[in-house]
Parts: sequence; structure tokens; C-alpha cells
Amino acid sequence: MIIYPTMELQKGRCVSLDRGRMETPMLWHVDPIATVERWAKAGAEWMHLTDLDAVAGQTGNDALVEEIIRKAEIPVQLAGGMRSRERIEHWIDKGAGRIVVGTLAARDPAMVKDLAKRHPDQIVLTVDIWQGYVMTDGWSSQSAYTPEAFIDAYAGTPFAAIVVTDIDSDVGDVDARLSVIARVAEHSRTPVIASGVVRTVDDISRLAYVPNISGALVGRALFHKTLELDEALRIASDSHEPVAPFQ
Repeated sequence: MIIYPTMELQKGRCVSLDRGRMETPMLWHVDPIATVERWAKAGAEWMHLTDLDAVAGQTGNDALVEEIIRKAEIPVQLAGGMRSRERIEHWIDKGAGRIVVGTLAARDPAMVKDLAKRHPDQIVLTVDIWQGYVMTDGWSSQSAYTPEAFIDAYAGTPFAAIVVTDIDSDVGDVDARLSVIARVAEHSRTPVIASGVVRTVDDISRLAYVPNISGALVGRALFHKTLELDEALRIASDSHEPVAPFQ
């Protein structure tokens, strides 16, 4: 299982959001570049980066995002505001390892399927769930899709992964979050990356027993220091999803 140390950027600063509320960010007084370099030295295989300003259509973080991609020394899975072919291919050309799409996937499935075929293993679908439905536009709009229907609409599409977040339980009971994500992972034929479920090393150990979970985004716990990255990486590498024996 891959641990994705996760950074969210707003106005050039590292922040965390409570259920996507951009007006009340929690600010972390850290240097983004130094933090990313530290993650790479700790042994991370990937990192996940969300440009929150890009969600609102702003490009003020572009230079910083490009610098992170250039200096990270590990592949960057980039999310935020990926609502056009031009924007997605711009960041692929700039060296992003993967691009995460959500709103565009709900609005223009044909384009996203084509992008996934043109850029195999570089397009990631995000499934953000609120009250049983997929949310778009930075968690501000509810689509008509259930998570299962959304995934089924992309059957056979060569996504690198699917990131699943249960917004309902974003700050609530870990068991509830795991239940929703486990259900979606069971339905998906594409490996799932769990979001919003890791607070401690025990959560990583529990995720390892959920079939079809290939990784987890870990952000706030690292900044809160309830979890150290080197320990998270060790637990994830030691944990193995149970595999049925060959018949």
C-alpha cells in the first residue's frame, strides 16, 4: 500500500480545510518546498498535491506548483481545477506524474475517457461522496451520480487509480469513513486510494485489510504530528492485503 503525503495549497501557503470550507482554512506554518523535500528523503514513493485556488479558477499557485514538481524528487499526483483538456495536458507537460479529475469527469465523460486512453496510468478519477451522491466543483455541487453509478460510467477506462473521500464523515467516525470507502472499493475494478481516513498508524494497518485499497492520502495527520511519515511508510510496506489462495 502506498502512502501519499498530501499537501493543500492556498495563496502559496500549506493549509487544511474542514469539509472543503475554503473560507476557514487551517494554516500550517511550514515551507512547502522544504516539506516536500523532507517527504522525499523519508522515502515516500509519491506525493499528492491539491491546488485549492485552482479549484476557484485562479492560477496564483502555478509557479509554486511547478517548482514543487521540479524539486520534489518523487512523482506528484496533482489535483485542483482540472476542468479542461488544455489544463490537464499543460500539467502533464510540466512533469506531473498524475492528474486527478472529478468535476470534468461528471461533465464530460467522453473527454476524460479519451484523456485516460491518451495518457495511460496518468489520469486519476476522484469520487467525493456526500449523502450518497458524488460532489463536484470543490464539494459545492451535488451531482446526480451515486458513487457506484459514477464508477460504472467509466467501466474499462484505464485510470491509474480512483481517490475516494467520504465527505459526510470527513471529521467524524473513522469506522463510518472506512465503511463507505470499503463499499466503493469493493465495487471498483480500479485500485482505490482512500482519502480522509488516516489519523494514526492504526488506521493504516486497518486499511491494509480492505480489499482493493492501493494507497492512502495522508495530510493533516502529518502536519498535526499525530503520525510520522517514516513510521507510516514502514507500516504500509509491512502490511499486505489478504489474498485468496489459488484453487
